[in-house]
Amino acid sequence: MVRSAAKTVEEYIKALPSERREAISKVREVILKNLPEGYVESMTWGMPTYEIPLERYPNTYNKQPLGIAALASQKNYMSLYLMSVYGDKATEKWFHERYEATGKKLDMGKSCVHFKKLDDLPLDLIGEVIRRVPADKYIEHYEKARRNK
Repeated sequence: MVRSAAKTVEEYIKALPSERREAISKVREVILKNLPEGYVESMTWGMPTYEIPLERYPNTYNKQPLGIAALASQKNYMSLYLMSVYGDKATEKWFHERYEATGKKLDMGKSCVHFKKLDDLPLDLIGEVIRRVPADKYIEHYEKARRNK
């Protein structure tokens, strides 16, 4: 994974090549427009992340904020990390079905959707998947998963 030394999301985006700057900025805009209350945008792991701050929920296994999404510009593509899709089988099934219905090709690892250009992403669906998980519900799901380990 390509990590940035940028201290702010704005610095991160400014350092990108113009075509990636435009794509990452648009996806960021969709995320911020749909991000439920209780999440914040920050720079974690060298990329823009959308997370529940430690002040609200400090009980994570790695002492890092509980992240729901992140954006990254990799060497050969861009990635949108969707931890709520990866961590919930019902949401994963829903997301895959909805993505397929858009007619766009899904290129997805465990939690990350890879895209080479903005047109590869169904932005309405991205907004919907971000909006789908309020912070309290995400914490509840996380705690249940941790109890089951």
